Amino acid sequence: MTAIMDIAGVSKRFVHELDTAERIARALGARVEERTVHAVEAVDLTIASGEVLGLVGESGCGKSTLGRMVAGLLTPSEGAIRFRGADIAKLTGKAARESALKVQMIFQDPMSSLNPRLRVGTIVGEAPVVHSIVTRAERDGYVAEMLSHVGLDPEMLRRYPHQFSGGQRQRIGIARALAVKPEFLVCDEAVAALDVSIQAQVLNLFMRLRETFDLTYLFISHDLGVVEHISDRIAVMYLGRIVEEGPTEAIFAAANHPYTQALLAERPVIAPGKRQFSTIRGEIPSPLKPPPGCHFHPRCPHAFARCRTERPALREIAPGRLSACHLNEAS
Repeated sequence: MTAIMDIAGVSKRFVHELDTAERIARALGARVEERTVHAVEAVDLTIASGEVLGLVGESGCGKSTLGRMVAGLLTPSEGAIRFRGADIAKLTGKAARESALKVQMIFQDPMSSLNPRLRVGTIVGEAPVVHSIVTRAERDGYVAEMLSHVGLDPEMLRRYPHQFSGGQRQRIGIARALAVKPEFLVCDEAVAALDVSIQAQVLNLFMRLRETFDLTYLFISHDLGVVEHISDRIAVMYLGRIVEEGPTEAIFAAANHPYTQALLAERPVIAPGKRQFSTIRGEIPSPLKPPPGCHFHPRCPHAFARCRTERPALREIAPGRLSACHLNEAS
């Protein structure tokens, strides 16, 4: 399959510079330094046209930051993100506008991502009019069509966001993204704020839209059950790094990286008999000062001396399977 999105060596650092009071305090001898958050570190991912790549990991691991860079909302500190071969950070003018339309993002909280002062017809139809996809006279008909695609009554286009339920608001967000005819959707915890029964409906909607509009997804979630249901491949992220990647079935059947194994061991399953659950020991380290070597070594039950000093490379361990763990080399 042809790659539609290529993420090459992408890192993102947020630097908190000293304000005036802090600079004065440092000049007087106080130990005050600039703080750098290492949100994403040297990530390589390739997403094929038409597939769904699930990106999973604990809160704070950098999933949303990576998604925002893919959507063009943040600029990488290092590396390149190429959409259909073009580095999106280097595009200008018409090419930049066209690329921005082709990659859209769906956010976690539908209420905060919709303007409460605008009617649904304007929320969904404004961008298509601005970008000359439809004329202003055609807007309401076009919005009605988009609402129908996401399972909403077209007559609802004159309502405000607060008049809808959470699941309906998320469908409005999806319709807004679809309205500019994208090819790639970044779904950032797109069902996390919904009730379980509504989650299933929205996931089925995503799967149907994928076929209808020939879409490609980067589906970000902390819920392994959700990712298992919708994804073709999975990338597991820990403290800004990809630690394992492979087909969904293969990873759920036999996870390789100790972190992935720990995540899968904790997920609830329906099975007879009792089951002993144990959380991953310790807390995820601060991205202000990530540990040297393998970032997971302070919490890994299999860590040895090399893990504490040398970063493991993301290597192929089987066809289509990648893992970043020194245990693969030791065996």
